Amino acid sequence: MQKISLSRLFWATFYLSALTFGGGYVIISLMQQRFVKEYHWLTEEEMLDFVAIAQSAPGAIAINGAIAVGYKLAGFKGILTTVLATIFPPLMIISILAYVYETFIQILWIRWLLAGMQLGVAALIVQVVINMVYPYIKDKKYFELFIFIGAILANLIFSINAVTIILICLMFGLIRALLAKKEASE
Repeated sequence: MQKISLSRLFWATFYLSALTFGGGYVIISLMQQRFVKEYHWLTEEEMLDFVAIAQSAPGAIAINGAIAVGYKLAGFKGILTTVLATIFPPLMIISILAYVYETFIQILWIRWLLAGMQLGVAALIVQVVINMVYPYIKDKKYFELFIFIGAILANLIFSINAVTIILICLMFGLIRALLAKKEASE
């Protein structure tokens, strides 16, 4: 594993956080682009694992993702570095916007800008879903695809709580792991 300076890790994460609008799923997509494809600090599989962990753990997905990536790249110092770099830009922006919100929101073109940003965020979330599913399609991992599609349908059509879906998926994953371990020992 290559040695990554905390300074470089901080500024790479800070940059992503400062220019990300729309929440954790967007920053996860940009982390994947930057850390996997551009810097080659992580593999595609590691990033998918971190996304799954970030989604499953309680708390903000951006912070959870930063924790996983920071730990992988630089241990506990990496966690501190990436979490601070993830938190600091939105904290500054929200503090400034909260101060001028009433005046700011009255401007028509600002409202249009925010509406346009919502569409961009939706597109980035779709991109995250495609990036998560593509490796399973490419590798013909049909069981994982079945679980993925089942989880989406359970939430969208049957309005099953996300926590319940996560627990059911966890159960399927454990059963699958136990069966694989049993086959490997035979």
